[in-house]
Amino acid sequence: MVESPCVASCRLNADKFCVGCFRHITEIVDWNKRTDSENYAILQDVAKRKHQAQQSGAAEGETSPITQAEWQAAKQQVRNR
Repeated sequence: MVESPCVASCRLNADKFCVGCFRHITEIVDWNKRTDSENYAILQDVAKRKHQAQQSGAAEGETSPITQAEWQAAKQQVRNR
């Protein structure tokens, strides 16, 4: 099983990316139900996002904690794929 990149700092920016682990909310939900290859692909995207953020020096901007409604909507979006 691929270890989650979660750093227990779950705050979403306006684009619904966590500023702690650089995953989109739809990549966070059901992490443990994804295949290893799916999670490795997500980790590759995470590495790119993190590198881009570090290179650009982009500020986080406004963030908010993940709400229950956002979580449920993301789970539904993942199920509908």
